Amino acid sequence: MAAVTTEKHGSVLVATANNPPVNALSADVRVGLDAAIKEAAADPEVTAVVIACAGRTFFAGADITEFGKPPVEPWLPELVDRIERSEKPVVAAIHGTALGGGLEVALGCHYRIAVPSAKLGTPEVKLGLLPGAGGTQRLPRLANVELALKLVTSGNPIGAKEGQAAGLIDRLASEDGLLDEAIAFAREVADSRPLPRARDKTASAEPGQFDAFRQANARAFRNQHAPENNIKAVEAAVSLPFDEGMAKERELFMQLMFGTQSAALRHIFFAERKAAKIDGIDDDITLRPINRVGIIGAGTMGGGIAMNFLTAGIPVTIVEMQAEALERGTGTIRKNYEATAAKGRMSAEQVAGAMGALSPTLDFDKLAECDLIIEAVYESMEVKKEVFTRLDKIAKPGAILASNTSYLDINEIAAVTSRPQDVLGMHFFSPANVMKLLEIVRGDKTADDVLATAMALAKTIKKVAVVAGVAYGFIGNRMLMPRQVEAMKLLMEGATPEQVDRVHTEFGMPMGPFQMSDLAGVDIGWHRDPARIENVRDALCSAGRWGQKTGKGFYDYDEKRRPTASAEVQSIIDEFSARSGSVKREVTDEEILERTVYPMINEGALILAEGKAQRASDIDVVWIYGYGFPPYKGGPMFWADQEGLGKIAAGLEKHGFEVAPLLREKADANGRFNK
Repeated sequence: MAAVTTEKHGSVLVATANNPPVNALSADVRVGLDAAIKEAAADPEVTAVVIACAGRTFFAGADITEFGKPPVEPWLPELVDRIERSEKPVVAAIHGTALGGGLEVALGCHYRIAVPSAKLGTPEVKLGLLPGAGGTQRLPRLANVELALKLVTSGNPIGAKEGQAAGLIDRLASEDGLLDEAIAFAREVADSRPLPRARDKTASAEPGQFDAFRQANARAFRNQHAPENNIKAVEAAVSLPFDEGMAKERELFMQLMFGTQSAALRHIFFAERKAAKIDGIDDDITLRPINRVGIIGAGTMGGGIAMNFLTAGIPVTIVEMQAEALERGTGTIRKNYEATAAKGRMSAEQVAGAMGALSPTLDFDKLAECDLIIEAVYESMEVKKEVFTRLDKIAKPGAILASNTSYLDINEIAAVTSRPQDVLGMHFFSPANVMKLLEIVRGDKTADDVLATAMALAKTIKKVAVVAGVAYGFIGNRMLMPRQVEAMKLLMEGATPEQVDRVHTEFGMPMGPFQMSDLAGVDIGWHRDPARIENVRDALCSAGRWGQKTGKGFYDYDEKRRPTASAEVQSIIDEFSARSGSVKREVTDEEILERTVYPMINEGALILAEGKAQRASDIDVVWIYGYGFPPYKGGPMFWADQEGLGKIAAGLEKHGFEVAPLLREKADANGRFNK
């Protein structure tokens, strides 16, 4: 079937695109639209054109698979220009989403009609780009500079009603009558002249508006090229004639397209989709039905995990040992939902529905009715083995048994059951109802359908899932450990917590190693013996410096949790440094980066060589979504590829690290982790 078909409805030519699943503006679609405009021009009976889309959405963007390849004519800017220059009015009939190139096609039309549920947006900035088919030039001309800046720098869509209020949408249609109403609208405007073209309008800004916008968003845009280029393009719409503005937009677009940041963001776009593929398992494998989920533990993690399933409409049975803990956990879940509703992100009915699907209980045997049971108890192998031994006796046949462990051996846990094939790890990241990453840990005996079911379920609860093998810390935490070890060593040698953290935040991380420790809790994993002080962390914990929750950790915190350097902490560091015989010296920022980030890459190479991650891009996904690695760097393995693996290997050797064999092999061959 042709990507675009045309049909005359009296004097109105309807061009309908059908390119599932999202009507991406592929070469075939562009050719079809171009032909439709030419057909309308050549037919004297046609007085107007409607551009519509079959399926669930209007054009949801360009075909990203064409990025970086030679352009196929007509390229999108030419097509949009041809639509806009049509002598016969063209009406865009919008449903679903009009995103990126799809919105640019709509902006090139003379009129736009949309159903109220439609969304309009320019998400290109999330791929390190800008709308390159006139979006930055037409948006401020049709709407205003404020909305244009908001759309192109955030990448977030707006609703059709907001679009109508701003002048982007001319008319709203009924949800089930879009095409008929679009045709009627086209007949109504068939004789309108001159035709309203975005290129003929002017855009204006208040004095200082652009600088004020930059300043207000400086933190959000830090270190990123795309937001600034988007702003410059909108500035061009205000200061230059349309054609010159288009030329400036093209220049700024090409800078981004061939830059490292867009390459990194496009890498992550595809890496996230690759991560969903499980090596060695057919896509059509039969999944196990999951109609009810059981959660053991109603604490911070257990409650957060439960919310994922409740929000997705899956009933949850949550079990605790003490009534007070159960009541507190259930109350926290309700409080979190009510806070979400207060922000307008949920309705009162949705909150009631989610809480109505929650069954709190002190009766462990109630888990017998669950299809998936997730243990979220204290991080102790002894405790987890006890839980799984009990589960094995009461869980129904075929139920999936999962541990939310962050580090522990899934094989050892599975071994206490009579059904190791039903056991796997599901490592949620805190806060579990917010963080997108889910490491799904495949044990040696985990059945294929169990793994596939967990991966599919992750998508249902809107998580980005990555398959990991059994290893201490799996993928993310295993790579985190050498970073933390080196960060502590650097303190002994003369660096300060503030310097180490600053190097990491300037690199693009949301926080440094010691800021992260204070946020998570310095006391996590502490042996709890105040008399046993063997290192800096023991000393901090013994002094009650457990992090933000006690108002002091590696930093001192005020009532608003704002950190300042601590003289007490520096005194403790100096004492242990002297005791260890370390000679204090000036530590450079470069050394901090090489000794904390490079070992992560080294560990990633070991993980790949051992088969604990399916592919290098999976490691990148883990660090982007689980640890806040800057997306515009593409994840640690992609960043290492960009830096050059020879440089990474040399840096490791300089500081006395043993280079992982796979890293050495690829460095010597001038190779890459991500092919």
